[in-house]
Amino acid sequence: MYLGAHMPITGGLDKAVDRIMSIGGTALQIFTHNQRQWKVKPLDDELVEKFKSRRAEWGNYPVSVHDSYLINLASPKPESAEKSIKAFAKELTRTERLGIEYVVTHPGSHLGSGKVEALERYVANLDQAIAMSETEEVRVLIENTAGQGTNLGSRFGELATILEDSGYTERLGVCFDTCHAFAAGYDLRTPETYEKVFERFDSLIGLDFIRFFHLNDCKEGLESNKDRHENIGKGQIGIEGFRSLLNDTRFSTIPKVLETPKGDDAEFEADRMNLEVLRSLRLG
Repeated sequence: MYLGAHMPITGGLDKAVDRIMSIGGTALQIFTHNQRQWKVKPLDDELVEKFKSRRAEWGNYPVSVHDSYLINLASPKPESAEKSIKAFAKELTRTERLGIEYVVTHPGSHLGSGKVEALERYVANLDQAIAMSETEEVRVLIENTAGQGTNLGSRFGELATILEDSGYTERLGVCFDTCHAFAAGYDLRTPETYEKVFERFDSLIGLDFIRFFHLNDCKEGLESNKDRHENIGKGQIGIEGFRSLLNDTRFSTIPKVLETPKGDDAEFEADRMNLEVLRSLRLG
């Protein structure tokens, strides 16, 4: 069972590894730069080697990079789309250079242009970015969304369209966010509804495409379309939904990271407590 959290990179990428080690995590997600800025400082060799060395000392557990929040590969605005393509290609290049296996990305927003055209645009721009990156190993994980605003990816069918239409299907996968799924209308609260959600996912996409999980409870109600993360068991999904997931043998080796509220605690006690709750749900 690989369980961990998203960790800040303040002080250096290797410091994120120190932080996940401090709470006993065995999976990690990071940004490789300030996620709210277009300008990205190049990675230098020393930084890359420090990260790789520290990760090896940790145990080479699974790591994902989350791309910049500014990137919108579905944008109907040519200048914004072009900027996003270049930025995402750079994310892939940086991730592969660091030896990290996954980049997690949201499928963008249609900004009023309509879902059908936006999905076509997204796939074309995603494929262009992958080609531009000249990477070979890093896998792109499309994250399901809450359906807030004009965001794409809240419906499993939309994710299926992306995966099917891309010329790089073998390099793609899904990062399943529990909060986003619940806010989009997929009920994870009971064993019965939980099973129906993943039966639906399997029929449209295939469970093998799930390569990473974001474990977050949800502050808002079912089908609220509001992306509001909450601590495990403190939100609307509740403990039983996470008990079902933690004991689902189909996902026992899939990395799972928290994106729950951290507060101002430099020791990451909230993450530590959430991990303890998750581990306590494992039967046996």
